[in-house]
Amino acid sequence: MFPKVLSTGFLVRALHAGLTWAVTLVLFLSKTDLRQSEERGEFRQPVIFLLLVLCSMLLYFITSLMDPGYVTFDDELKMSPSIYCDLGEKEQMVPVIQKAKRLRRCGYCMVQQQPMRSKHCQSCQHCVRRYDHHCPWIENCVGERNHRFFMLYLISQLTVLLWAFHIAWSGFRTEAEWKDWLRVNTFLLLALTIIIIFTVVVMLLLVSHLYLVSSNTTTWEFMSRHRISYLKHCSSEENPFDQGILGNLWMFFCVCKIVTWERIYFQEDDEQV
Repeated sequence: MFPKVLSTGFLVRALHAGLTWAVTLVLFLSKTDLRQSEERGEFRQPVIFLLLVLCSMLLYFITSLMDPGYVTFDDELKMSPSIYCDLGEKEQMVPVIQKAKRLRRCGYCMVQQQPMRSKHCQSCQHCVRRYDHHCPWIENCVGERNHRFFMLYLISQLTVLLWAFHIAWSGFRTEAEWKDWLRVNTFLLLALTIIIIFTVVVMLLLVSHLYLVSSNTTTWEFMSRHRISYLKHCSSEENPFDQGILGNLWMFFCVCKIVTWERIYFQEDDEQV
């Protein structure tokens, strides 16, 4: 029981929840716009802010705890044998130099047919579909099933942080001496420091992931394409999975079913042959 309670995932999630509610408590207790709204009996702003914080926390735990798209033996059985036959026939139609595109066998786990765009995560000890990266802040992989929730979490978190920055800034009190100013604003200054750090990190993550999503590329593919068998023969501008910006965004946010990337990949090859 205790190893599970003191696991890295539990500690990271507890730290995230603790920091979130500690900063929120400081914003509500300090002389900020939130506190002044409460004192005037206007509860719309505090309630909306609190609901946004709860929404962000909910998306965080969904992303952190859900299956990111683990490849299992049952998934292999569900895939129709005709898919493999079709892929084999298509491989015979393309140049020999591109034979590395066949479905691979994972060298770490028992997955015999590793789907395209999947990767074995050493931290999770699983192959993950459309593997993006292993995020230490959620202590989980970001993959095909939870990537859109990760994006929604970043969007909601950035919204909360920017609003929290405005609220915290409104609560600083002026004093004649800097020592007195530091004494009365200590907790608010600590909260603002945490807010600024997280705002920069979340904003950078959100911008980079929006770029990758709009081009239908994962972080792993972007960083390691020269080592990935199905991409290393492509030029730096070529992406066999690109469906156009609107198509990529639609596929990412609106298509909830498992995508057979092999069909899209080899369809691209058919058009080139």
